[in-house]
Amino acid sequence: MTTTVQFQTQVKNLIDSLKGICSNYGLGNSGDEYIIITQTFLYKFLNDKFAYEVKQLNTELAKAEKWQQAIEQLTEEEYEMLTLQLSADTAVLQSHHFISHLFGIQNTSDFAKTFDDTLMDIAIQNNDIFSVITTSGSKEPLFERISEKIDEGDRNAFAKAVINQLVDFSFEHIFNEKYDFYATIFEYLIKDYNNDSGGTYAEYYTPHAVAKIMASILVTEDNIQDVTCYDPSAGSGTLLMNLAHAIGEDKCTIYSQDVSKKSSKLLRLNLILNNLVHSLQNVVRGNTILAPFHKDNDNELQKFDYIVSNPPFKLDFSEYRDDLDSKENNERFFAGIPNIPKKKKESMAIYSLFLQHIIHSLTKNGKAAIVVPTGFITAQTGIDKKIRKKMVESKMLAGVVSMPSNIFATTGTNVSIVFIDKNNTEDVVLIDASNLGTQIKEGKNKKTVLSDIEEQQIIEIFNNKKTVDNISVVVSNNDIIKKNYSFSAGQYFKVKIEYIDISNESFVDSMVSYQKSISELSVKSSQLENEIFKNLKKLSCSGK
Repeated sequence: MTTTVQFQTQVKNLIDSLKGICSNYGLGNSGDEYIIITQTFLYKFLNDKFAYEVKQLNTELAKAEKWQQAIEQLTEEEYEMLTLQLSADTAVLQSHHFISHLFGIQNTSDFAKTFDDTLMDIAIQNNDIFSVITTSGSKEPLFERISEKIDEGDRNAFAKAVINQLVDFSFEHIFNEKYDFYATIFEYLIKDYNNDSGGTYAEYYTPHAVAKIMASILVTEDNIQDVTCYDPSAGSGTLLMNLAHAIGEDKCTIYSQDVSKKSSKLLRLNLILNNLVHSLQNVVRGNTILAPFHKDNDNELQKFDYIVSNPPFKLDFSEYRDDLDSKENNERFFAGIPNIPKKKKESMAIYSLFLQHIIHSLTKNGKAAIVVPTGFITAQTGIDKKIRKKMVESKMLAGVVSMPSNIFATTGTNVSIVFIDKNNTEDVVLIDASNLGTQIKEGKNKKTVLSDIEEQQIIEIFNNKKTVDNISVVVSNNDIIKKNYSFSAGQYFKVKIEYIDISNESFVDSMVSYQKSISELSVKSSQLENEIFKNLKKLSCSGK
């Protein structure tokens, strides 16, 4: 077993142990479990990251058998100088915050309160960097009092059980690991809390294959520097993490907004794990459509170089629909705002508002990739068609990939990915990938999985603008206008006539056979016609 695999196994075992503790105290699969699991995991990560960083700065600490005791021997001035040298992505801890300190006092009478106080103190001391802001301007702290989610009589035992799990294993050996390691860990950590069953605004989970295809098509240039990346419905950040990884975590700044409290917490954890702490201040919890947060120095909506999004498709936003219909939103929602239906308000097409918001939020050279319901690419009326006309007539459409059905496990809606590139004034690539993939069963549902080869096939066809029989076409914007702005590849595939070489003798034989068949059919037709006339005549006689 390789070292990386060993560490992955150890981290997964730690996560499983924490889930086991929650289960033992009656919180298995409850709404509080994900808070306890993600926060204790984050506490462990920050504790070990602090230890790793101070050892890099002070060799005496690195050599010490017990670094926690060695750090306690530093004077107040020495400790302050040490923490001032820490990078901005490292939370500053005091010695009484260390896991080893809590482990040593676990038998005190009020240990659960001390445990919670410690987390809250870390959150307060690092609030400027690690908190998530809301559209109202308040800050959501890094931690909350997790032992209070347990029955009062069990809190000390619960806190002891948690701290005993955290003390046994060190993350210090994995801080040099790269994106793929943390992506695997994060996916394992949240797998029970961020599924794609939907139902809640902006909590849809994007499959890794879809995220990889989107990032690989958007990022084709080398030496990208200092760019902005945005997701207006970020969820736990799968799309943003793939995009940042493709660009380079130190070459981009992440911006996000999402109305879900849970998703914002998961996204914060994802950013911390993936060395994107410098972007935490740009994680905002709030309603993007009603109150977009990110604005420039002129108080105009901020523009971004790259935008990725898998927005909710349908949602009842009748409560604030009329508030959107304002003069200041005329340019942003250029194609219109869906009306409130008399029935099934939950079917209001909110994705069309996200699409318009994204187009409005791109810089003049910006790129975007957005997951949409496949019905969008061919709709012949209404807002959808107006959006497609805007993309084509403004020459910003780069292409569309129609994905296999069931690529999202528990939603039956077929999806496509629309790619926008404001520098693409020439040909457009339309890919029909609906016949790719292998169907597997996941619980009661069927799911389509793309192989690595199929993922790469889609990426190469798109980026090299290849025409492949029954999969892709390369068309001009004028071609799309002639097809009534259809983005469906299938409508551009040529109908092929297959020719077969035959000998003269075979041809004559075939013609004789056809003539014989036609003669026989003609005789039968005459007989049937006579029979019909006879019957009609009988009916006429009986009617006198």
